[in-house]
Amino acid sequence: MEFSARQIASLVNGKIEGNAEKSVVGFAKIEEAKTLDLAFLANPKYEDFLYTTQAGIIILNNSQELRSPIPATIIRVEDAYSAFASLMKTYQQMQATHLKGIQEPVFIHPTAKIGSDVFIGAFSYIGENTVIGDNSKIHPQSYLGNHVSIGARSVIYPGVKIYQDCSIGDDVIIHAGTVIGSDGFGFAPQADGTYQKVPQLGNVVVEDQVEIGANTCIDRATMGSTIIRKGTKLDNLLQVAHNVEIGENSVIAAQTGISGSTKLGKGVMIGGQTGIAGHIHVADGTRAAGQTGITKSVNKPNTTLNGTPAFDAKSYLKSQAVYKRLPDLEKKILELQATLHKLISEKATISA
Repeated sequence: MEFSARQIASLVNGKIEGNAEKSVVGFAKIEEAKTLDLAFLANPKYEDFLYTTQAGIIILNNSQELRSPIPATIIRVEDAYSAFASLMKTYQQMQATHLKGIQEPVFIHPTAKIGSDVFIGAFSYIGENTVIGDNSKIHPQSYLGNHVSIGARSVIYPGVKIYQDCSIGDDVIIHAGTVIGSDGFGFAPQADGTYQKVPQLGNVVVEDQVEIGANTCIDRATMGSTIIRKGTKLDNLLQVAHNVEIGENSVIAAQTGISGSTKLGKGVMIGGQTGIAGHIHVADGTRAAGQTGITKSVNKPNTTLNGTPAFDAKSYLKSQAVYKRLPDLEKKILELQATLHKLISEKATISA
């Protein structure tokens, strides 16, 4: 697909500097772009590439000043990063428009309801009374169990498994290999040392505009719902346990585990490999660095955490600075002890 600077500027509400008819056919990083590529600059660390890149069109922040002229056509916007992301999304959607219809072989239960302009890839299974909304894409080898609901314009990538009774909203993206609605980890210890399985009778509700990475597992509730609220973005390889609730517009990085019945507030940001204990509350706007261990409720909004068990990030950094100095501190203490013993010994000799 070919786009002119004029067309691109209209999509991102940008102002053109240079040749408005300059065209590009693809996207590239500013340091690698060629004459038919669109690039952007948002990070000051890459500013030098502005003057060496071969990109045909570059999206820049309004605030970006140029040290010297550049040959590329410039499109000025308020936020270059967001504008570039928006263009890539538009391009992706245009590429996906040809995916329509039902490939063979598939199984679609007679009671399933399929919306208009839906794509269902080969070897997929669509269960009893399952609903798929308009313009949604179900890629090959996907499994949608009985009474599953998929909203409009959602994308289910290959090999996704969605168990019975789960609900997926509009404009949701679920990447390959993810499992939604598997049983929560519930077992009751018995007197003889064995464990009795607790039936998991709830479901998972994924609200609108959520994105879930590859090979993530979201367990169904024991009763009620495990809920991923609107606008949340989950990375690859997450474990979200039964009855967890993740608030709106939260972002959680890979290999994080959230234990059962924990409630995360709105706008929470969780770094990779973080562990969150069960039956606690994490306040709105909480930020946790990678490998943080959150073992108790966080009640103050907009708290930044680090370490295990988690505590205030500034205190953590100070503690780390002291920790690095422990060998030197130990050496000094041993020297002081030796000096003290010597002084005591000398005093005892004088006294005698």
